[in-house]
Amino acid sequence: MALYFTPLVSRLSGCHRGNFTRNCGSCYRACTLDFTSVLSQGASRSGDGSTSQTDRWLGDRDRGRLVLRGASVTSPAAARRPAASSGQPSQQARSLWQQLPRQLPPRTSPLSAKMAASCVRTVGSFLGKCMTCSSSINTVATQVLLSRQVCVSSALCRKNLAAAGPEKFTLEYIQKQVEEYEIGKRHLANMMGEDPENFTQEDIDRSITYLFPSGLFEKTARPLMKLIHFPLHKAVQWGADGRPFHFLFYTGKQSYYSLMHDLYGKILKIEKHQDRLRAKGLFSQDAQLISLGPSRWLTKEELELLLVETISTHDYDRFIKLMEHMLCMPYSSTEEEFVQRYRRLLEAQSLKQLVPLLEKDENGVAFSTAEGRRKTSDSSVILRDCGSGHITVNGQDYLQYFPVLQDREQLMFPLQFMGVLGRFNLECKVSGGGRSSQAGALRLAISRALLSFLSEGDGEAMRQAGLLTPDPRVRERKKPGQEGARRKFTWKKR
Repeated sequence: MALYFTPLVSRLSGCHRGNFTRNCGSCYRACTLDFTSVLSQGASRSGDGSTSQTDRWLGDRDRGRLVLRGASVTSPAAARRPAASSGQPSQQARSLWQQLPRQLPPRTSPLSAKMAASCVRTVGSFLGKCMTCSSSINTVATQVLLSRQVCVSSALCRKNLAAAGPEKFTLEYIQKQVEEYEIGKRHLANMMGEDPENFTQEDIDRSITYLFPSGLFEKTARPLMKLIHFPLHKAVQWGADGRPFHFLFYTGKQSYYSLMHDLYGKILKIEKHQDRLRAKGLFSQDAQLISLGPSRWLTKEELELLLVETISTHDYDRFIKLMEHMLCMPYSSTEEEFVQRYRRLLEAQSLKQLVPLLEKDENGVAFSTAEGRRKTSDSSVILRDCGSGHITVNGQDYLQYFPVLQDREQLMFPLQFMGVLGRFNLECKVSGGGRSSQAGALRLAISRALLSFLSEGDGEAMRQAGLLTPDPRVRERKKPGQEGARRKFTWKKR
């Protein structure tokens, strides 16, 4: 309200005190009005505020005293009755008074709108008293009142997103989005001259980049066309009578506690099976256990997606401990299908390893080439499957090139690990670094070259042994102000 009426006072008086003083052109009477008291009257009539509250809204800057000479401010009805001292209001004053807004713009709160409308009526009752000067005053007041809005706190219009929870999408909305995506994909494929049936997401991204080139540094701000993956939502958990279907509905984590209930039931079932075997004398501690292989448990996030529920870290740990307890039981293999449901196979890293192509020379001997690095040493190896076991390094025998036994062991370890000593001839070239780093570079190159002659399982065994992993360690640089990379100069007091 203060922002609504203060500009009116400033435009009329030209000062910053909030008092309006103007001399009538005909009667030469000074009419001084304190708009603070006018607003106070409007607030008291509305019944929603008090004078002190209105004064707080206006602030100390716009406060003053009411000094009124001539007609007094009474009520909105007094502006329409004939005045005792000044006669009837002019027709222009009546028309301007009818043009004053009775309602505020829609972006106002109900309390502010009611109080401000009452104050507008009170101001209008005063402006209608003076016959000669009211027309010019009302013209300016009407322009200001029609052009300004009451300042309302943004907290009233703010939406509580946390209380609303995650946004839910209906099945019809999801189907509509999928249909629009398919239509857009077909149009894009026709524009690029491609087959719409075989147009993949990679083709869409390439086409968008070609048709709408963007130099924006932030990738998320660039043009994009991708199908939205809508989150899963639970089905209705209660019937038409309002009663929940499941007996664990009121726990707040129905799916999680239902899973724990089923898991505990599986454990009890295995224990009863063991008791029956003990009673018949057939129980054995060496019973076959579940073969997990290269797999892992579901992560907390994956389990939440499966249950369509949010669980805590403590709940996840309880689930994992109970599953491991069941795996330790002798006859847990009876529930192997239930266990494998909550495990995921680990991707074999050896599949990501580039296997060099197997080639043949003019004599028909198969060979493969590979390269390796260690610190500042670079090496290349040609592995020939000719069965003599001869090894040369830079044209010399490896026994002469590597006089240290440890370096020879590094060179021969891949062949010894796979049991193929004496099967291959090796032609090695190495440069840079010292003997230790050169031996490490040759070991990596030989391991990579061996992949061409080995099966996938043997390659995975080499990867797990660390033979296919490059050693990223390098010598740490010397630091300025220090004697070495870590060593400091000896501190001397004097």
